[in-house]
Amino acid sequence: MTRPAETRVRVGGLQPTQVLAGLVGLAYLAIGIIGFTITGFGDFAAAEHSTLWVFAINPLHNVVHLVIGVLGVLMAVMSGLARTFGWLLFVAFGVLFVWGLAITDVFATNPVSGLGNPLAIDTADNWLHLGTALVGLLIAVLPARRVVERGETVPPGTVEERRPAEENEPTTETTETTEHGGHRRFGRHDPAR
Repeated sequence: MTRPAETRVRVGGLQPTQVLAGLVGLAYLAIGIIGFTITGFGDFAAAEHSTLWVFAINPLHNVVHLVIGVLGVLMAVMSGLARTFGWLLFVAFGVLFVWGLAITDVFATNPVSGLGNPLAIDTADNWLHLGTALVGLLIAVLPARRVVERGETVPPGTVEERRPAEENEPTTETTETTEHGGHRRFGRHDPAR
């Protein structure tokens, strides 16, 4: 039975987290831009301003949508940043969901009544915020796609000599493949000595 001489597993290519973060970012950018075409810039933090489909919006709400959208698009360039964006979505929209529940009188007492409703949050917004928080959690914990790289195969118990990638480097490394597919290194030596 032969085993690969060297196997490496690495994160490879465009990750699903990056695609999802980019799509969420683009969606929130579009919602922010469309929202500004509806609300304009007057009554910036009015509790009741306009609606976009069934969602209450005001100019401040649109700014928040634009910021989320820009962050999503920018953070989608790297897998780690996309995951961080997912955690930010989860936490921020989770807080907005709970705040929205308090504003829409779901709780017996409203602990945030002194803050008012500067984002014009209503019941439909609460469901959107819950959904966005769950999508953020999905972005944050979605497994990475891995790529397995395999070297040439070597029969067990044989000794092989590997040369460095560059020709002008004088050292080589000798390894032995064991019966169980592991490798034993015998060290580096300089063949020129």
